[in-house]
Amino acid sequence: MSGLARASSQGSLDRPDDEVVPYSDDETDDELQSEDDLDRKAGWSVRANDREYCKRPEFQKKVFLCIKKSKYSGNGIKTYKYNFFTFLPLNLYEQFKRAANLYFLCLLILQIIPQISTLPWYTTLVPLVLVLGITAIKDLVDDLIALVTVFSRSKARHRMDKEINNRKCDVLLNGRFVETRWLNLQVGDVVRIKKNDFIPADILLLSSSNPNSLCYVETAELDGETNLKFKMGQKVTDERLQEEDQLARFNGLIMCEEPNNRLDKFVGTMIWDAQSYSLDLDNMLLRGCKIRNTDFCHGLVIFAGNDTKIMRNGGKTRFKRTLIDKLMNYMVYTIFALLVLLCAGLAIGHTYWYESVGSKAWYLYDGLNYSSSYRGFLSFWGYIIILNTMVPISLYVSVEVIRLGQSKFINWDLQMYYSEKDTPAKARTTTLNEQLGQIQYIFSDKTGTLTQNIMAFKKCSISGRTYGESTSADGVVLDRGKPVDFSWNKYADNKFQFEDHYLISCIRSKKDPQILEFFKLLSLCHTVMVENKEGELVYQAASPDEGALVTAARNFGFVLLARTQDEISILENEREESYKVLATLDFNSDRKRMSTILRFPDGRIRLYCKGADTIFANDTLRTLCLCYKDISEEDFAVWEQKHQVASCAVVNREEAQDVVYEEIEQNLLLIGATAIEDKLQDGVPETIAKLAKADIKIWVLTGDKKGQMSHLSLLDAELLADDMKIHYGEDVNVQLRNRQTQRRSDPQGRNCKLKDPFFPQPGKNALIITGGWLNEILYEKKKKRRRLRLKKLRRRPNTPSPPDNSSSQPVDEWEKEKRQEDFVDMACECSAVICCRVTPKQKANVVSLVKKYKKAVTLSIGDGANDVNMIKTADIGVGISGQEGMQAVMSSDYAFAQFCYLQRLLLVHGRWSYIRMCKFLRYFFYKNFAFTLVHFWFSFFNGFSSQTAYEDWFITLYNVCYSSLPVLLVGLLDQDVNDKLSLRFPKLYLPGQQGALFNYRNFFISLFHGIFTSLMIFFIPYGAFLQTMGQDGEAPSDYQSFAVVAASSLIITVNLQVPISLNTSYWTFVNCFAVLGSIALYFGIMFDIHSAGIHVIFPNTFTFTGAASNALRQPYLWLTIILTVGVCLLPVICIQFLYQTIWPSVGDKVQRNRKKYELEDDEEERKKKKPAFQRGSRSRRSAYAFSHSRGYGDLIASGRSIRQRPRARPELRESIREIPQAENI
Repeated sequence: MSGLARASSQGSLDRPDDEVVPYSDDETDDELQSEDDLDRKAGWSVRANDREYCKRPEFQKKVFLCIKKSKYSGNGIKTYKYNFFTFLPLNLYEQFKRAANLYFLCLLILQIIPQISTLPWYTTLVPLVLVLGITAIKDLVDDLIALVTVFSRSKARHRMDKEINNRKCDVLLNGRFVETRWLNLQVGDVVRIKKNDFIPADILLLSSSNPNSLCYVETAELDGETNLKFKMGQKVTDERLQEEDQLARFNGLIMCEEPNNRLDKFVGTMIWDAQSYSLDLDNMLLRGCKIRNTDFCHGLVIFAGNDTKIMRNGGKTRFKRTLIDKLMNYMVYTIFALLVLLCAGLAIGHTYWYESVGSKAWYLYDGLNYSSSYRGFLSFWGYIIILNTMVPISLYVSVEVIRLGQSKFINWDLQMYYSEKDTPAKARTTTLNEQLGQIQYIFSDKTGTLTQNIMAFKKCSISGRTYGESTSADGVVLDRGKPVDFSWNKYADNKFQFEDHYLISCIRSKKDPQILEFFKLLSLCHTVMVENKEGELVYQAASPDEGALVTAARNFGFVLLARTQDEISILENEREESYKVLATLDFNSDRKRMSTILRFPDGRIRLYCKGADTIFANDTLRTLCLCYKDISEEDFAVWEQKHQVASCAVVNREEAQDVVYEEIEQNLLLIGATAIEDKLQDGVPETIAKLAKADIKIWVLTGDKKGQMSHLSLLDAELLADDMKIHYGEDVNVQLRNRQTQRRSDPQGRNCKLKDPFFPQPGKNALIITGGWLNEILYEKKKKRRRLRLKKLRRRPNTPSPPDNSSSQPVDEWEKEKRQEDFVDMACECSAVICCRVTPKQKANVVSLVKKYKKAVTLSIGDGANDVNMIKTADIGVGISGQEGMQAVMSSDYAFAQFCYLQRLLLVHGRWSYIRMCKFLRYFFYKNFAFTLVHFWFSFFNGFSSQTAYEDWFITLYNVCYSSLPVLLVGLLDQDVNDKLSLRFPKLYLPGQQGALFNYRNFFISLFHGIFTSLMIFFIPYGAFLQTMGQDGEAPSDYQSFAVVAASSLIITVNLQVPISLNTSYWTFVNCFAVLGSIALYFGIMFDIHSAGIHVIFPNTFTFTGAASNALRQPYLWLTIILTVGVCLLPVICIQFLYQTIWPSVGDKVQRNRKKYELEDDEEERKKKKPAFQRGSRSRRSAYAFSHSRGYGDLIASGRSIRQRPRARPELRESIREIPQAENI
């Protein structure tokens, strides 16, 4: 796609910058103002050391009616869902959103009315209270005991919030620093933060213990990056605000932007002593970061609590519900509609029956002079109560038990346990397990989620020879090498691994000057900063790449010892040398290289340069070529003058510097090249490949730069392929504009959907788009800029003119939505979608678009605080626990330590959970239809009088004791195939995505199956009882005997349906015991409650005295029961056999050959495992220059950030610790 012309969007203000992190609809009008506008009217004002300033009337906002409070938030936070006062109302509201719970509440109210009550009111109240109570306790436990760390101990959200709010820091009060809790901090306070402390609020850096108020921060909690970043205070505050009394007298006024979620931007002005000083993000310490390599610093609280940027990026806590939950609600509505129709029909029947029969039979007179129509009305409500078991209240309790068990299985899965960090997998919710089996789209972060963010020096090429393979000291290639022993180098890093002994022998022998020059360049051409702390060297690199290269040079004997703004000292072959730095041509995204001009000890001037290359591209390594050239004194003097002019330019300084840099970086001599490996996490390629086979699409949403996202690690990760055609933002914009023009030209454009594909070869395309282009394509931010422009012009927008087909601007909201829908359709035609340089808000917006236009089940996975919004927006949120902090884990539904565990979570636990839940629900609906509809058939023979077909206690215990355990075990334990086969055949996952196992089709099958069973349960015994004589000469045709036979037939049938109808695959002794035990339990309880003894104690409650013993001593009735059960089961057996024989599913085929596959798996395990890393012959441009961030060149040249080199340097320790650092936020 490199040859494609870049299309510029019509109507856009500027072409999007691919290297800049944009912001979309979360951008406020205040953020779009210029700094001049900000000076005239700031939205946020803070006075140092003045808490009362924020309480002024002009800073008050209305909360409710006339109640007002300060717009400045306190510093306390809360992430938990409930507290003592809100738990009960919120939880009840959440539970009564379930239609079934509301349904049973209405039934309870009906049962209190004596005229229509056909069952005691407590038969509904007790189960309802039980259901609500169990669910409430589970929700409370979820909120109180949910893990917010991934360590061996668990902490509740309440306790974690309490711990954070009670952290201590020093605040300046009444002229002196006192220790206080974070909770008590207020906007305008001056605070002191010490080394390794978390930053309590968004703070303006005033001064620090380092020279020029330089302060290093770790932003893992904020953006997922482990590299340190530096911040710097204003020069005026650094010079005048070091001591406690100076800080106490500080009364500066800060005027800045309103609180927002922009992690990359801050605009403000400090007014102090009648002078104004501009402020930007480099002066800000953001909450969630940690102070590193700085003994202490002082700062002024600007934003506190919920106003901080990290809290603004958190998004709202959303109540997540599964598709099955939503479908169950609709099915409850359907059942209720059927129930109303049935009851209405029965009520009409009772009206006509009473009119024609009941009113004329003197023995049916009840003493109530009700009209037939009124009796029909009462009968309607009576049947509503009787037939309410069509939706059993125990269904929801059983569902919660199953989900809890499934969550425990995830927690106990040792194959998802990461032993290196003692981190188990954790299901942090118990309500979403079955949705894990229906995922269609995965949205993943890259850094720390797919990759380890660890760079390793693997190979190099010097003078045409490649080094890095396993070789002996004589240069002989070895089949199996061993790591080089660096014990000869006391500064070597013990973690550094290298197997080329020949390179080491060349360096130590000093025979090849090019090799020595190569590693000298690595030790000198960089912007790595080094500090000597108590005899230990600490490296601070602008990127992991630079850190890896300098570390490699150190191990090979070229050790960076010290540097100042104008000098670098290295240990070169056990001899210390100092080189004067004349100029540092720092990296930027246009030049994609960096250079250093040095004066050697002998007076020579030499330029060292390193930049991107493709020499090791086939090995999927990040590559740099290394070059140099000597410069004469005259040439350097001329160039230095040009450089000085460009560096002082007020306008377009960077462009002017680039021109000067290009002039000197000419006619370079190539020394060689380096190859660095950016390691993926273990198992990432295999995981992505298996998920792709399961038809799960993976999109990468990251803040990394575009060049980094075309990186070779994504090739290794199976996201990109060599034959893919890559489309970038400008190409996408052209395609969408053409589709928009086509729709405008079509007379029926608004009435018909254009279904033509965007690409001629779907599946062979990849989309790489930046956040700036994402805004441009989706029309984000333009509307606000236009509104701001109109606001400045003080005029209203004109009436929209007819659409111009040549304009790319949307004419209305419909066109904007169509544009968004077209983008989603185009992206879904691609095999890989990668969105880079996107903000946390944009990540969430992309997820929302796919959910909105594709109606798909989505999963987001990330490891940092910048992924929280995306995790909360998706249907399922997964947090990767590790080095990147706890924010992602705290907001996730599931957490584990490695991306590769995702395949087991979805393809094994998710699929099992979905299948189990679907089987459970289908069976539960079936057994209750079969149970309840017997009352319906019985009504035609009892005058529609609302009489039940069973005794009351059977109705009460049917769902609780007699039929719940077998299907509960299926919902907990059933496996169609084992975990190995689930992973081996990802296609088994497809039925869950399609919702094939539980939908309205399955619901109506269960309904008709229940109707058929209820017909058999009623009419076969009814026919057997007609004109029948028992062995004792008595007719067994009484109502109680009929109820016993019908109930016994029902219990045996529904329990035997578990292994037959549900096709139970994982059949164990436990399942067998549950089925037979439930039947035995029924007979045991029935004989007890039909006994004379219990009737004597409770004569009004147990009225079926002797019914069971009298009925079941008749062999004829046992034959009736056997016939009924056989007729009910035989059709199901036949249908199951036909389906598995003629139309077998993928699961049926796998089950049929299960033994064969299991033997193959066992044989495979005996074989030697393949290497962890497999290289493919691929060709891609190196991404080093893209991933490398702008370094510390300007900082070094300024001389502000580094202490002068000490005259006497103490002895260095044996080990040198490297702390990599990266770009400014």
